[in-house]
Amino acid sequence: MAKNIVSKLLVGAAFAATIPAAANAQSANVDGSSDIIVTARRSEERLQDVPISITVYSQAQIADRNIATATDLASYTPSLSVNQRYGAEKASYAIRGFNQDAYTAPTVGIYFADVVGVRAQGGTASGNTVGPGSFMDLQNVQVLKGPQGTLQGRNTTGGAILLVPNKPTDRFEGNIEGTISNYRARRLQGVVNLPLADTFKVRLAIDRNKRDGFLHNKSGIGPDDYNDLNYFAARLSILAELTPSLENYTIAHYSDSHPNGFAARLVACDPNAAGFAALTASSTCEQIARQKARGDRLLDVDVNNPEAYVKQKQWQIINTTTWQASDTLTVKNIVSYGEFRERSSFSLYSDNFTFTNVAAAFSSANQVGGRYQYVILGTQPGYNTAAESTFTEELQLQGTTGDGRLRYVVGGYLEFSRPIGWQQYQVPAFLNCSAIATLQCTNPTVVDVPGFGTIPIGSVLRPRTQLSFNNNGVFAQGTFNISDKLALTLGGRYTFDKISGVTEETALNPFVPGLDNLTCYDTLRFPNTPASDPSRCRFAGLKTESNKPTWLVDVDYKPTSDLLLYAKYARGYRQGGVSPIGIGAEIWQPESVDAYEVGAKASFRGAVSGYFNVALFYNDFKNQQISAGLLPVPGGSGSATVINLGKSRIQGLEADGSVTLFGALRFDLGYTYLDTKVQKITIPPVPAGSPYVGISVSVAPGDPLPYSPKNRVSLTATYTLPLPDSLGKLSLGATYVHTDKQLFNSVTVTAPDILRHQPATDLLNLNVNWDHAFGQPVDLAFFATNVTNQIYPVATGGAWEAAGLGDWLMGQPRMYGFRLRYNFGQ
Repeated sequence: MAKNIVSKLLVGAAFAATIPAAANAQSANVDGSSDIIVTARRSEERLQDVPISITVYSQAQIADRNIATATDLASYTPSLSVNQRYGAEKASYAIRGFNQDAYTAPTVGIYFADVVGVRAQGGTASGNTVGPGSFMDLQNVQVLKGPQGTLQGRNTTGGAILLVPNKPTDRFEGNIEGTISNYRARRLQGVVNLPLADTFKVRLAIDRNKRDGFLHNKSGIGPDDYNDLNYFAARLSILAELTPSLENYTIAHYSDSHPNGFAARLVACDPNAAGFAALTASSTCEQIARQKARGDRLLDVDVNNPEAYVKQKQWQIINTTTWQASDTLTVKNIVSYGEFRERSSFSLYSDNFTFTNVAAAFSSANQVGGRYQYVILGTQPGYNTAAESTFTEELQLQGTTGDGRLRYVVGGYLEFSRPIGWQQYQVPAFLNCSAIATLQCTNPTVVDVPGFGTIPIGSVLRPRTQLSFNNNGVFAQGTFNISDKLALTLGGRYTFDKISGVTEETALNPFVPGLDNLTCYDTLRFPNTPASDPSRCRFAGLKTESNKPTWLVDVDYKPTSDLLLYAKYARGYRQGGVSPIGIGAEIWQPESVDAYEVGAKASFRGAVSGYFNVALFYNDFKNQQISAGLLPVPGGSGSATVINLGKSRIQGLEADGSVTLFGALRFDLGYTYLDTKVQKITIPPVPAGSPYVGISVSVAPGDPLPYSPKNRVSLTATYTLPLPDSLGKLSLGATYVHTDKQLFNSVTVTAPDILRHQPATDLLNLNVNWDHAFGQPVDLAFFATNVTNQIYPVATGGAWEAAGLGDWLMGQPRMYGFRLRYNFGQ
């Protein structure tokens, strides 16, 4: 197999080398040329000179595609997928099949101004990402594919997303932009650049975005809609040129997001479910029948949660000091501090359950029509569901030898993330709550136990944790020009990772209104332990530590200035982790990947100009971390953890290019072929005494990895009308994105196919841009995304085996609107 893959890689590289390439370098702009500047290797380089598979978006392309979050970005990037199980605000990302689950470290690091996103390590906040509004006023966005653990600050096996903000300039300039669109969307953005002195410049950007949700709630309880937008973001950048050789650059950015959160639509029930799953399955069947009787659309949901919300606040300060010590040495220091806080309340499976048929046997009134809520995840008063601070410090020495043949980067990296108080959930199950935060609930769900009578089964779980993270490393990478055409790059990093923390899990089991009968939920370590003081349930064994090397070997060959051929081998690594709620299965080990890649980058000019890049890769993936379900003991509630699955292989091809015909018609292409396969599965046992009896996983040997569609293609056509300068620049654009069927995450192999696989999608987006309309400093734009209004699922909750129910989280329907921007200054 490996031999066949290598031969395919060599054939692909040879094919790319046959593409026409001019002897002279092309000079063009960022909107599809070969001279795009990227910072993938921590210094500015031409895109076509970097031996990494990269997709780059300019600010104009971001606006054309109506990209406001990293979730939107995944809609257009062929190698980038997104897991939206807990909504767009909590999304995590996958590149080349490397998926991230809750509590795991990112496989795809998201960096803003060379600094990784602030940790957001809660039970469902899996992101470790940048806050809403981070996509305003950018120089570009770079999506790097493949292991980036040598030069980036946190070990990543899948890749990295780099957001590069616009730096303050020496001109007074700015803009004010307003957007209106369907779903009552209103967005206002503004940028002002102030050169307060020749050596002191300031730039301020703001973004206020509010949009109704596209999921309509039919229950009459709680919000009228879900999957809405509601955020404010601001960024202040200060550039001080202290001396001709010393620069200090400070960025402070803040975001405050307060939507209703996500909801799902129930789409399947298991009529053969047994035990307590028979209760939820029966209620699901009734809810689905109610939806059909009303004639509900796929974008209609039925959620019983009177307090649905997600409140996230995030801020970060980044300071970069650059000293040009000599003509051959630059010293750069990047330090940052940020905080993330979240409070939330959401129905885990978006249910509005009543007692019918089998379920009536579980009702205290034994009457059809009584309500109950399956699982609500809410915030306990006085606590956050996630709250973490992150400090990073990175020192780099960038230089060249006197003859210029060796370019190098040497540095050290420190990252410390610390909890901000207790991170605590309040999780009612099988109750009917009118106020979750204050537990204004009744316990209508009972079971008749012979010899004991009627016993209520509703309960409240109160897990709380404090987790600390240390991620440190030293690294070096150098490129030596063996000749003017041949170069060798060697890089290495040694990483020191540690997670430690404590958890105190208590439960009101059963829940009795007005009675404080807290016990330790962790029956493995604290059986039958009253917990009037939660510290009696403290488990301090949440610890994992790993020290691992990663490396890179790359050979580049440039027969001409417009053609690059490369071959490389890299070792990728991702640290282990802990899941406080996974009692008896809390800890998992690091994963590793051996990545092999060959590629070619060619640029050309003339009447037909542009570039074409291709990369072929093969990854040997070991001990991958994947979400797993924890099956409850009778009378308990299921949960989730992460396990080291075993062994997989990932192979495929990526191609991207841009071609401009006669200066007016441009085509941009991105394509990924991805072939992933699970080769071996090892499922660990659950210790006796745990509240769980087993572990279920979402894949079987021979399956592909989750969120790894076999084919994904993006094609954009842009035509610029031949108008005189006095009328401005008018362009018409269309983007088509096809994604093959792909495996969902967190769904057991016993589930029906509609819960295991996301169907193929074909999305069409249109945009019209009129810059400097009639020669005025005004830009007008129209955009429409998902023009054909394809309604499709993007995730599922994964409760088939534990609760006999299946749900879909839905993607965005058709969105369309208008933008007007007024530019001022120079």
